[in-house]
Amino acid sequence: MNAESDPLFVQVARFVEDLVVDGSLEPGQRAPSTNELAAFHEINPATARKGLGILVDDGILEKRRGLGMFVTPDARERAVQSRRERYAGEYLAPAIDEAVRLGYDRATLHSLIDRVAESRGMYQ
Repeated sequence: MNAESDPLFVQVARFVEDLVVDGSLEPGQRAPSTNELAAFHEINPATARKGLGILVDDGILEKRRGLGMFVTPDARERAVQSRRERYAGEYLAPAIDEAVRLGYDRATLHSLIDRVAESRGMYQ
């Protein structure tokens, strides 16, 4: 799945969720507002609002009337769990499909994964 081909509101939700997952937004902290996100991404505020709505529905953000959206206490855990549940289907399956199309055997694919993981510091 190509993130750039996702609808803009999904990209906005993923952007804010990334901030939660990487710790840039911590529990209790105010999330960027609809207008801030719209200006930053140069999109319609309604699109940004729809993206934030996804995160409210997922329990990652909560609305505080008159104050804005805030990160919930268990937001990071919720986001990580959701991503883990989608990981194989969204990332591994397409990569393996492409490896099959390219004629890689299992050993070659495993070697490639190990090399990439090592280059990203995963095995240090």
